[in-house]
Amino acid sequence: MRQGQQVRWNTSQGETHGRTVERRTEQFTFEGQTFKASAEEPYWIVESDRTGARAAHKESTLRT
Repeated sequence: MRQGQQVRWNTSQGETHGRTVERRTEQFTFEGQTFKASAEEPYWIVESDRTGARAAHKESTLRT
């Protein structure tokens, strides 16, 4: 997966489409929540195409 790639992921409202913004491989805090990212289990900050909202998701939950 690379920065700027179109991806989709599930939310409580259904499937959302967007793009990858930033890859994280170390523990980080995003919008008040702590995520335990690692090189083996990276997270991506993704941006929704529809709303422009950003969220953090495990790479394994993102589909291309």
